[in-house]
Amino acid sequence: MNPFAVLADLPARLQHPQVRDLAWVLCSPPLLARYDGLIPRHPLRASAWAAAPQRLERWLQALDRAPQALLASLPALHGNRLGRYYEELWQFALRQAPDVRLLAANLAVRDNGNTLGELDLLLEDDEGLQHIELAVKFYLGPPHGDGRALDAWLGPGRHDRLDLKLAHLRRHQLPLARRAETRALLQAFSARTPQSSLWLGGYLFYPWGHACSAPAVASADHLRGRWLGRSQWASHPAAADEHWQPLTRLSWLAPARFAAANLAQAPFADWLQALPADAEPRLLVRLRQDAQGAWQECERLFLVSDRWTE
Repeated sequence: MNPFAVLADLPARLQHPQVRDLAWVLCSPPLLARYDGLIPRHPLRASAWAAAPQRLERWLQALDRAPQALLASLPALHGNRLGRYYEELWQFALRQAPDVRLLAANLAVRDNGNTLGELDLLLEDDEGLQHIELAVKFYLGPPHGDGRALDAWLGPGRHDRLDLKLAHLRRHQLPLARRAETRALLQAFSARTPQSSLWLGGYLFYPWGHACSAPAVASADHLRGRWLGRSQWASHPAAADEHWQPLTRLSWLAPARFAAANLAQAPFADWLQALPADAEPRLLVRLRQDAQGAWQECERLFLVSDRWTE
C-alpha cells in the first residue's frame, strides 16, 4: 500500500522544513487500510521511484540542498490552508516523478455554470488514467468507549468527523469521475476511462490516560499522537519538561525539527500560563536534542480545553 515504507525515517534526516514536509507526504503511511470496498492507492505506486525508492531518496536529498524550485511551487505557504499546502506538495512531486504525467489538478467539473466538484488529481501512469482524491486529516479519538466506531473520531475543531469525511469521499468525490459532465471534460486529456481512488494521510490522536481502540478502517501502521484536556496537563509525565513547542498549522505534517536558535525564547510554562482556558486546541510537540545539536520531535499531542468533549 505504501511503496516508500523503507523511507519512513527520511523526513527526520532532512533539514529544510518544506522538503521534510514533502518527504513526509510521500513516505508516511495512509490513515486507512480500506473503507467500503475502497483500498487507498498511493499516487506514485506505478512510478520508477516506487520500483527503486533510493531514487526518490536521492532526489529529496538534492532538493534539501537546493529547495528553491519547491518553494516557488507552494503559494499555500503564504496562507493557513493545510489541505491546500498538502495538495501542492503532491503536485510538485508528481510533476517531477519519472513516468508519471500529471494532467490536471483541482479540475473543476461544471454543469451549466454550476460547479459539481473538483478532481484533486488527474494523472496517467503505467496502470492507466488515474483520478485520485487527496486529504490530510487529524482526528481525536473518544475519551471513553470504543474507538472502532468512525463517528467517534473528531477533528480538533469538532466540525469534522471521520465517518462524514469518508462518506463524502465515497458518495460524492470518487463517483464524480463517472458523471457524464466529467467524462466529456476528460476527453481533452485522455481517451482512457479513469480509475478513481483515494489517498488519506494524517494522524490519529488517542486520549491520554484512557484505553481507546483504533477505528475499524485504520491501517495498522498509521501515525499516532495523544490528546489531553487542560486540567490533565499537570499529570502528564513530561509536563515539567520545558522542551515543548506549539506548532503553527502549516507545521503539522513532518516531525518537527528546530535549530537551537529557532526555539521559542520565552519559557514554555509562560506560554501555557498565558493560554486562555477556553483556547482552541493546540498541537504541541516535545523535543529532544540530537547529536548534531538540533531539536527533534519525540512526542506530539493536542492540548484541548476541558470543555472540548462536551
